[in-house]
Amino acid sequence: MSTAIPRFLRAVYQLRQAVLPQLVTLGETLATWSHKIAAMWRFTRSNTITEGFHTKMEVLQRQAYGFRNFHNYRLRVKVSCS
Repeated sequence: MSTAIPRFLRAVYQLRQAVLPQLVTLGETLATWSHKIAAMWRFTRSNTITEGFHTKMEVLQRQAYGFRNFHNYRLRVKVSCS
């Protein structure tokens, strides 16, 4: 993992020096996002589980067109996210 970031930065540099304009554009885009990409490799924690539950709850709410009481909604969320 410790060698991934320098290898990535070298690849971005090589892309930016390429002859094809599409590769140069890719290199510029990756250079713009390089700090965020490096942070993704550096920090292994993410909130994907929380976001997944949130998405399930939003879909359930859209499908229900409004529940008559909150208790039924809460039960369906527990069943859906368990």
